[in-house]
Amino acid sequence: EDYRGAIADYSKTIEFDPDNTDAFNNRGLAKYNLGYYKSAIADYSKAIEIKPDDTYAYFGRGGAKQQLGDYRGAIADFNKAIEINPEFNMAYFSRELVKLSLEE
Repeated sequence: EDYRGAIADYSKTIEFDPDNTDAFNNRGLAKYNLGYYKSAIADYSKAIEIKPDDTYAYFGRGGAKQQLGDYRGAIADFNKAIEINPEFNMAYFSRELVKLSLEE
């Protein structure tokens, strides 16, 4: 998969449309998949700044925080995703995985 190419394409989209939350979320996901967790968090945070009720941005940012060992930050983001969309099953699952990491 061409994550670097995707990042370039989403970056170009953001140049043309700086309020495009989908582009920030998708670029964040591509960065996440490359292991660029801090940069992914920045993209997800920008999406949240633009659209504060963006479930996927909170979910993605929580996953990146989890990868960096920021378990409490991850739980807070997963909680927010659940608050916005109580039927978002993956947020519950991910939150539980993080809670288990805290117990170890």
